[in-house]
Amino acid sequence: MRQEHFIQRHQAEWNSFEKWLDTRSESARQARMSRRQWQGLPDHEMPARYRRLCQQLALARRRGYSPLVTDRLQGLMQRGHGLLYRTPPPRWRRAVEFLLAGFPRLVRAEAGCMAASALLFWLPLVVVFVAIQLTPELSSSLFDPVQLMQFESMYNPDDPVRKLGRDNGTDVAMFGHYVWNNVSIGFRTFASGLVAGIGAVVVLIVNGIMIGGVAGHLQAVGHGDPFWRFVAGHSAPELTAIVIAGGAGLRLGLNLVAPGQRRRIDALVDGGRRGALLCLGVLAMLVFAAFVEAFWSSIAWMPAWIKYSVGGVLWVLTFLWLGLGGRNRDFADSDLVRPQDAGAP
Repeated sequence: MRQEHFIQRHQAEWNSFEKWLDTRSESARQARMSRRQWQGLPDHEMPARYRRLCQQLALARRRGYSPLVTDRLQGLMQRGHGLLYRTPPPRWRRAVEFLLAGFPRLVRAEAGCMAASALLFWLPLVVVFVAIQLTPELSSSLFDPVQLMQFESMYNPDDPVRKLGRDNGTDVAMFGHYVWNNVSIGFRTFASGLVAGIGAVVVLIVNGIMIGGVAGHLQAVGHGDPFWRFVAGHSAPELTAIVIAGGAGLRLGLNLVAPGQRRRIDALVDGGRRGALLCLGVLAMLVFAAFVEAFWSSIAWMPAWIKYSVGGVLWVLTFLWLGLGGRNRDFADSDLVRPQDAGAP
C-alpha cells in the first residue's frame, strides 16, 4: 500500500486516539467527572486502539514509510504506553478509593435490601422505646434486675467522676473491647443471612429491640441525658454499619432462596462476594465507631450541646458519604453494582 493511501485510511483513527490522549489522559478525576459529556473515543476502547496503533507502526516501519508517519505513530505509541502501563496506585490508595467511592456505590446498588434492613432494625427500636415510656414495667420483661442496675450505674447522672457508658478500663483497653464487640455484631448480622435470610431478619429485630429497650429504660428512669450524650457521637457509624451488614445478609439470603436463572451455588457466590465487599466497609465504620466511643463518647464533662453537635455532624457526613460517594467514578467491579442483573445467567 502506498504511503498516501495508508495515511488516508488511518488518519481519522490516529486523530481520535490523539484527541483522547490530549483531553482525557491528563487528569483521571476530571475525566471521570466529564465522562458523560465526552463524545470522542470511548474509554473502554483504548487498549484495543493502542494495540492496533502498535501494529500500524510496525507495518509502517517494515514498508519504509517516511519519518512523517513513523515519528507520529511512535509518539502516539509512547504516550499510550505511558498511560496504559504506568505503575498502578499503591494499595493504600486503592483502599481509600474503595471506601470513598466503591463502598457507597455498593450500598446504593442494594437499596432494596438496605431499606428492608433499616426497617427491620429501626421499627422495633422505636416501638420498644415508645412502649417503655408509656409502660416502664416492660423493661423488666426484656432484662433481668441485675442488668437494669448495671445500665443505671453506667449512666448515673449523679456520678460526675465515672466515665459515661463504662464501669472501668482505660480508653485504649475499651477501644479494643468496642472493636471486638462491634465487629462481632456486624459479622453475625451478615453471616446469619445464610439461614435463608431469616437469620439476618431475626438478628436485626433482636438488636433493635435490645437497643430500644436500653434507651427506653434509661430515659424512663431519668438517666436519659448521660445516655444520649454518650451515644450521640458514635451512633451514626455504628448503627448505620449494623443496618448495612443486615442488608448484606439479606442479599445473601435472597440469592440463596431466589437465585433466578442462575445456579444456586453461583447466586450464593455472587451474594457472598457482594457481602464480603460490603463487610470491608462495615468493618471500617465499626472500627471508627469504636474509636469515637472509646476516646470521645465516654467524656462526661463535655457540654451536651457539643456532644449533640458532633453527633449531628457525623450523621450528616455519613448520609452524604453513602448517598454521594462514587457518583463520578467508574467502579472497576461494575458487575457488583447492577442489582438488576442479579437474575441473569
